[in-house]
Amino acid sequence: MPRMQVRTRNRRVPLEAAMEAIASPRRRQILRLVWGTERSAGEIASTVRDVSWPAVSQNLRVLKDSGLITERRQGTHRYYKADRRALGPLEVVLRQMWTRDLDRLCELAEEEARARRPRRD
Repeated sequence: MPRMQVRTRNRRVPLEAAMEAIASPRRRQILRLVWGTERSAGEIASTVRDVSWPAVSQNLRVLKDSGLITERRQGTHRYYKADRRALGPLEVVLRQMWTRDLDRLCELAEEEARARRPRRD
């Protein structure tokens, strides 16, 4: 079975890489920071609290490698911005997963409720 891929500006990235990238709360925080505006790596690092610069840099690399953010270099500075087009295909997958998981959760809750009801024989 062919692997699903996300189309970014420059290349195709396996969907698993994009899903793994957004699995981390820290990376989602960084993604929100660069969603509407381009930010420098230093600005991102100063905003993300309780995390070392190398950890921020590593998270930026994961997001960039997954195709979810773009990087622009200007001299010694690097600027990052979300690639909203790359996130589009994820929306469909996440909605499907959410719906399926909610359906399953509903089934489990109903089974548990039936199991707790006293039997009337």
